[in-house]
Amino acid sequence: MAARSVPQIRRYQDWLREQRGLSFASYDDLWHWSVTDLAGYWESVWRYFDLQSPTPWRAVLAEPKMPGARWFDGAQFNYARQVLRHVEPAHAAGLPAVVARNERGQASELSWPELRRQVASLALHLRSQGLQPGDRVAAYLPNVPQATVAFLAVVSVGGIWSICAPDMGTNAVLDRFRQIEPKVLIACDGVSYGGREFDRTAVVAELRAALPTVRHVIVHRELGLPADALAAVGPWTAFTETVARDDAQTAAFEPLWLPFDHPLWIVYSSGTTGLPKPIVHGHGGTVLVGLALKRLHNDIGCSYDPNSLGERFHWYSSTGWVMWNCQVSGLLDGTTCCIYDGSPAGGGAQPDWSTLWRFAAETGVTFFGAGAAFYANCLKAGVDLSACGDLRHVRALGVTGSPLSEDAQRWGTREFEKIGTRDIWWANISGGTDFAGAFIGGHRELPLVPGEMQCRLLGCAVEAWNEQGQPVIDEVGELVCTRPIPSMPLYFWGDRDHQRYLASYFDMYPGVWRHGDWLKITRSGSCIIYGRSDATINRHGLRMGTSELYSAVEALPEVLDSLVVDLEYLGRESYMPLFVVLRPGVALDDALRARIAGAIKTALSPRFIPNDVFAVPEIPRTLSGKKQELPVKKLLLGHAVEKIVNRDAMANPAALDWYVAFAAGRKVKSAG
Repeated sequence: MAARSVPQIRRYQDWLREQRGLSFASYDDLWHWSVTDLAGYWESVWRYFDLQSPTPWRAVLAEPKMPGARWFDGAQFNYARQVLRHVEPAHAAGLPAVVARNERGQASELSWPELRRQVASLALHLRSQGLQPGDRVAAYLPNVPQATVAFLAVVSVGGIWSICAPDMGTNAVLDRFRQIEPKVLIACDGVSYGGREFDRTAVVAELRAALPTVRHVIVHRELGLPADALAAVGPWTAFTETVARDDAQTAAFEPLWLPFDHPLWIVYSSGTTGLPKPIVHGHGGTVLVGLALKRLHNDIGCSYDPNSLGERFHWYSSTGWVMWNCQVSGLLDGTTCCIYDGSPAGGGAQPDWSTLWRFAAETGVTFFGAGAAFYANCLKAGVDLSACGDLRHVRALGVTGSPLSEDAQRWGTREFEKIGTRDIWWANISGGTDFAGAFIGGHRELPLVPGEMQCRLLGCAVEAWNEQGQPVIDEVGELVCTRPIPSMPLYFWGDRDHQRYLASYFDMYPGVWRHGDWLKITRSGSCIIYGRSDATINRHGLRMGTSELYSAVEALPEVLDSLVVDLEYLGRESYMPLFVVLRPGVALDDALRARIAGAIKTALSPRFIPNDVFAVPEIPRTLSGKKQELPVKKLLLGHAVEKIVNRDAMANPAALDWYVAFAAGRKVKSAG
């Protein structure tokens, strides 16, 4: 196992001292400087990463307001140009750009020169088809190297990228793509997941028919289905053909210089209710925030830098989650990206939660990231990392998506200690699709406490506010950000008067970003997220997010998953049911109910013992794995299911059926 390099954030602080004469006694001092001197901090990020523009900027931050902040006005930028500047040094070091595997056992690698050639070939093809800067390109692709190539090609010529995962329902995809009126559709013929192959040719045909603005279709034949299976799609071009060009023009191709805030991509809110919000981020701000998060806080170095020891970065995600964007951002400073397409539980008849660990061992991953639910499943399944291959090169574990339980974190630490890694570092982060970044995250040299995140990120003026709108320490409050960040949305697509944008983040506190999470900032500066503030439990005057209750309940070996809602009725006491998914063969009897109540009483308070406990087949989740507390709450309060949730935007839409029947039974019972 290679020795650990100097932490990236320490190298940045050394640079600040040497180049700017700035020295800080503690991380807290550094953080306070970064959020009070926003222009100084973000300019230092630009200089530290040697970002380039052919024109100077007039001001780092022309208007320090939210929304509407203007960053690096006058500068020019391109996300793809920042990626491709690493081709020669990374290739000279013998490092690949992308290492890919899938659950069917197929393996591939993309060298840096080949990445550049394919991007140039596809970019020139798109330009020949009339794609202009500002035109939208819709992608319906799995997490494969072709998706990365397509993204870089589109943005290199100023197109605006938007991707949906092919495991999403047709209506959910159309709810997104119809809003942005794409000119080009890049789609796959099918996808593999959980040991099954899913033909998507009919869906692609339906997408084309329902998107009249599409003028050109490119098909990646992931499953290799015969060409006549795509007859209903109409005229299309094979992806392999678009990336086959290798001539003087591809060799001379360079991405366009674009305004710093030129739209980069459109990502979407979960779309749990109503139309998903099409969120537009810009080239420059996304890169600045992505580099600061990845390098300074997640401590992921540049692969060809001798101090970074050949970094290999993996964050498991589908293309329907913003963590896919995070994975691709590894290329921004020359890091090798290791991607896996398929189910994290493997493709067999029975779940195999060692699948991703074996992938990491095989590909030499150094930073391994996944959603919190993945680690919880590994704990419950009793995964033995010592049986998964040589994982001693993994030095850091990334977590996001929902709060990570203390038990899951301790499990991972113990497993790595068993294989000889006694200083495994957990980079627990919390952020969002909304600004393609994180507010709270890691610091390799700060204390690591299970159940907590180490710090507020540099440049992020995050506070916890009480009901009076005052910042509090060691108390749970609303997570707010009081000053702008470069990757905050430029706007929502089609939101001409910005009313949806304002209502989404600034309705409660004008000029202050309200994120919708419960947060506690401890006196030491660490942070704890307690779940979504719109899914609050309010029992007998005591308010709490749901994550602490889940940690207590899911620590029981019999419980695989859980969901709780607090049903507040006008003029009546609240009713709080708890729904649990039990291990196969376990019955929900009085003894188990008593153990669940005891766990909640011990960890929280007797006030939070549920009124009832019900065994359920599944917990409904969004495509990004978040528990759908609010839709279940509204359903049980009598709302019609079709008005509160879009099944096509769910990871497991059939899970709702049990709750619909349960709600109907309660209604009949109460009416009688």
